[in-house]
Amino acid sequence: MTKVITNPEFGIELVLAIPYAYWLHQNNQLEYVVTSRGMKPFYYFCDDVREEFSERTIDNAAAGLNELSNNWLHHNSVKVFGIDYSDLNDEDKRKANGVLDYSQWTPPPYKEYYKNDEIGFGKPIVFISNKYNLEFNQEPFGYFDIKCLYEMFSYLTENGYAVVYKRVTNEEEDFTLDQNEVNSIRAGYHNILANVEGIGTISDRQLPEYFEDVYLFDDIVEKYSYYSYNEVQLKVMANSEGLISVCGGNSMLSAYFGNNVISYVHRGAELRPDYYGENTYYSKLLGTNNVIPIYDVISKVNDVEVAEKWGYKVNYDNKNDYTEILNKMKEVF
Repeated sequence: MTKVITNPEFGIELVLAIPYAYWLHQNNQLEYVVTSRGMKPFYYFCDDVREEFSERTIDNAAAGLNELSNNWLHHNSVKVFGIDYSDLNDEDKRKANGVLDYSQWTPPPYKEYYKNDEIGFGKPIVFISNKYNLEFNQEPFGYFDIKCLYEMFSYLTENGYAVVYKRVTNEEEDFTLDQNEVNSIRAGYHNILANVEGIGTISDRQLPEYFEDVYLFDDIVEKYSYYSYNEVQLKVMANSEGLISVCGGNSMLSAYFGNNVISYVHRGAELRPDYYGENTYYSKLLGTNNVIPIYDVISKVNDVEVAEKWGYKVNYDNKNDYTEILNKMKEVF
């Protein structure tokens, strides 16, 4: 019997730890799980889940990743090619990006398990996940601003959808933070603010109040308080027609649900060529190639020379350009 003890960043746990634990469960080898506060619903298949960690770590070794079948999120070239990633030529690196060893890796069927008749709004749901955090100790760029959200909310509700909007404040007590999230609080990144004509200065979390059929996720959690925060999240996402998110843990979780997933990618390993290809973990979390990446490669936070070599159009304005994700939203929904 094998125990899984891990407390990495949320997205890493979703992709590396949970599918390994589920594989162990399916093969009658899972003894128990030790994880971070709030994560028990993600391990619904295990009878002995211990939420012992009150902090997440970005130190992969300290997080217990070396005990898993995959210990690195962005590729597992040793298992795939039998040689070190640094020795691969450019073509083989493309094949390795986002590819893991799937021999002991099975994502749990969250959509099937958490689908329900209890949480609904009488219309198909689009779930929008946002964040507002420091990124490698730099100012945030991986987020949707209020103007973008206003256009998303307007278009989707006018076209018959109910919208659920989630952005954590990093002050919730329902789950465990990592170092980047803790540092974001200390740096004062609490609210996305803008002056809206006819309304005044409001935050993104206030914006749903000005729309019919747009619901702040926190209000849904309060309404269904007999469930935990993450139980509500999984139930709402399982009932969603589509999902829109920023890259990272939000989009990794979204990939477990539905075939209409749009992810805003502005920097990071997800920019590596073929990262969303048919053999990558993004395409296998639900079992279909279901994530549509929309790229806004901002020069201030990227290696411009590398980005251009990879064929990306670089955004030199150093401010978010949401044009393409809004166009894709209107095409998909």
